[in-house]
Amino acid sequence: MSPRLQPAGGFAATGLVKRFSRGAETVTALAGVDLRVDAGEFVALVGPSGSGKSTLLALLCGWETADEGHLDYLGPLADRPPVELGWRELALVPQALGLVADLSLADNVLLPARLRGTTADAGPRARALLADFGIDHLADRYPHQASLGEQQRAAVARALLLRPAVLLADEPTAHQDRGHADRLLDAVTAAAREGSAVLIATHDEIAWARADRVLSMRDGVLTDGAPS
Repeated sequence: MSPRLQPAGGFAATGLVKRFSRGAETVTALAGVDLRVDAGEFVALVGPSGSGKSTLLALLCGWETADEGHLDYLGPLADRPPVELGWRELALVPQALGLVADLSLADNVLLPARLRGTTADAGPRARALLADFGIDHLADRYPHQASLGEQQRAAVARALLLRPAVLLADEPTAHQDRGHADRLLDAVTAAAREGSAVLIATHDEIAWARADRVLSMRDGVLTDGAPS
């Protein structure tokens, strides 16, 4: 049986509003978003480019601050802002991937454990993730020596390393062929089954089918269900 995650958690957002200035124009990227994702749940967030998906993930991980509304992390994560949460509590796969250029792929995957001082315990899991994602033979290469798809798989492995309570991912299969995309989705689904609260923004309809719930976003408005 897979270990239950500690700390278990999830998050609830109420009335999130985010506006940006574009010259003299004010653009509303999020228009009062309500969202809850519980521990053990895999939710897919879908919608066209520019609909607000990435902005929502940026608010949930603390990269942006909402103009209105409230965000709560649940369970043992409660009352802590996302900027205070480490990789064990909150892990992110951004579209830009964010690998450290002067670290090998293996060291990038191990970075969350290194920051916690637990690399010895995390080593076997890092090696297993690299192998599962078909990049173990690239472990000693630097990001610029790997393809974009290989870099993305390393970024997903890094996020999964410490079995985070909350996993956020922005288009995690965008640079993958179907076989590698399925491997990543297998791992994301397994993370939810082990207790992670998982939210991914995706255009991948196969990911929608894997998810427990599908939410659609258009013009900053969030609704239940896949787009028609």
